[in-house]
Amino acid sequence: MNKLLVSLLLTLGITGAANAAEPIKGDAAAGQAKTAVCGACHNPDGNSLAPNFPKLAGQGDRYLLKQLHEIKDGKRTVLEMTGMLTAFSDQDLADIAAYFSSQKGSVGAADPKLVERGRELFNGGNLEKGLPACTGCHSPNGAGLALAGFPHLGGQHASYVAKQLTDFREGNRTNDGDAMTMRTIAGKLSNKDIEALSSYIQGLH
Repeated sequence: MNKLLVSLLLTLGITGAANAAEPIKGDAAAGQAKTAVCGACHNPDGNSLAPNFPKLAGQGDRYLLKQLHEIKDGKRTVLEMTGMLTAFSDQDLADIAAYFSSQKGSVGAADPKLVERGRELFNGGNLEKGLPACTGCHSPNGAGLALAGFPHLGGQHASYVAKQLTDFREGNRTNDGDAMTMRTIAGKLSNKDIEALSSYIQGLH
């Protein structure tokens, strides 16, 4: 009897742990109704028109959800979003991420004078600096690796990309994990590298 009881408790415990670890599934349709306030800066479909606000349309939902949680929790500082996510539940954030990830992202244009340098850095990195290619995590067309949580970059505003790379380099953005992957990479980029990469990414698709 005791063995049966222990087995039952263990089974319930394992099942409970599995259920607790199961991520909340986002509902894109429900998310659309929750993004009214987001539309002012990011546009209703997530294709921001202002170059300082990121495009969210087509972004991987895992990456989006991570950013939303970390902005809400204060792990990532975005002054324009201070307090804006406070009232949203975990389900709300999952729904918002699902909605924006389901939208089609728009593509900009790269500066022709910067394309070659940007392409070289994005596709090949810089061996002398120990700089890896961006394609390893973000794919050759900038689509990212959604399942791994690596963001979609292609078509993103150059101004926004440049700010994020600069913030990683200067240590003003630190939510790239314990491995400090983006801080390490951005630390090897010059201002001209960042300008060329950002421009190339804006036109990448």
